[in-house]
Amino acid sequence: MKTFVIVIRQFIMALTVGCVSFSVQASQPVRLQVGFSPGGTTDIIARLVADGMSKQLGRDIIVENRPGASGNIAAAQVAEATADGHTMLFAPSSHATNATLYKTKFNTEKDFSAVGLVASTPYVLVVHPSLPVHTVADLIGYLKDRPGELAYASASVGTAQHLAGEMFKEAAGVDMLHVPYKGSAAAFSDLAAGRTPIMFDNIAVVLPHIKSGAVRALAVTSAARSPLLADVPTVMESGLSDFEISGWFALLVPQGTQTDVIGGLNSRLNDTINEPAFRERLQQLGAEIIPTAPQEADSFISDEIAKWRDVIHSASIAVD
Repeated sequence: MKTFVIVIRQFIMALTVGCVSFSVQASQPVRLQVGFSPGGTTDIIARLVADGMSKQLGRDIIVENRPGASGNIAAAQVAEATADGHTMLFAPSSHATNATLYKTKFNTEKDFSAVGLVASTPYVLVVHPSLPVHTVADLIGYLKDRPGELAYASASVGTAQHLAGEMFKEAAGVDMLHVPYKGSAAAFSDLAAGRTPIMFDNIAVVLPHIKSGAVRALAVTSAARSPLLADVPTVMESGLSDFEISGWFALLVPQGTQTDVIGGLNSRLNDTINEPAFRERLQQLGAEIIPTAPQEADSFISDEIAKWRDVIHSASIAVD
């Protein structure tokens, strides 16, 4: 997969902003579907986007939470909606893995068009401090000397933590057990206790525990180092040259939405996420903005679907 570099292509943005005619009908509400419960990171960022774009459009965007089935309930709602820009989906990176993990009535690649990407956030490879490893190379060597003896934790089967662990096993040529838990809190509890001493997790979740010394950070999974952990190398720096994982968020509309409508929404999305206050708030959540043109976002999501399809099939992961 092509490495996704976080850049602002200003000349593309200028084309998008200046050449479209976009309007929404005053009689119709604009709705943003979120497939997760209120209060989580996905919901928080979705509401920040809705608030900013509401100001750009001059009318409210209604956030509707439809939790369940790892976001597929909300996705189905949008896939079946009228393709006129009045119904949008706020999709996290699980949208790409769901394409392979679940049997759905919609086609993840064919039934949506991207307005643009919003932000990305790295995962961190952490270990319990009792493990005598301080680098990724140390960990690989330790695991190779003890095939199948150590375990890594995840929130459940098919989650980003699980897929990252399986991708690491394949890339590093190591064998470790997968222990799925019923949620991140339970997984992290056993990690902190040393019972399941290895885990990949979102930087916003693990950062306080890294600072407290409860866990040790070996590497971040993004293409570049995180400003929040500037002294921690990337996994790619550590020798696994193609290993890149980021959580991300995107704004999608139903397939068939007119190009000028998508362009108008894209310009308002990019104006929103480029606001200094928005960028600062996302940095507090461990995320970096990624303004893109719609075509770039579509290509990126297609690449993500293909990457995770390979990992899921190779590891024989099934949840549905």
